Amino acid sequence: METNETKTLENLKRLTALHFRTLKPANDKSKTYIAQIKFVNYFELGCVITEILKLCIVALDHDAHKTSTTIKHSPINVGLILEIVLEMFPMDEFEFLSDVAEMVGGK
Repeated sequence: METNETKTLENLKRLTALHFRTLKPANDKSKTYIAQIKFVNYFELGCVITEILKLCIVALDHDAHKTSTTIKHSPINVGLILEIVLEMFPMDEFEFLSDVAEMVGGK
């Protein structure tokens, strides 16, 4: 039985190294992790931040888009916001969970 547990542990370590990629440990002693979002340049970063802020403003005050000249003249780019959320979605980790479930007897 101990040999089987050792193989299972080795398998888990291998799968962890293969699939856990979204969060990387910070290079300090804070025991925190870092998730990265890649941007082409500062302008793209500024656009994403602007769209998120506009979405938050409208979420807080539904009439804000009627009075705000910024939001009125440039509609919220929901596609851009969803694209950023999709980049943050940890698919590798979900694949790992499926592998672990299968390894421990799940279907």
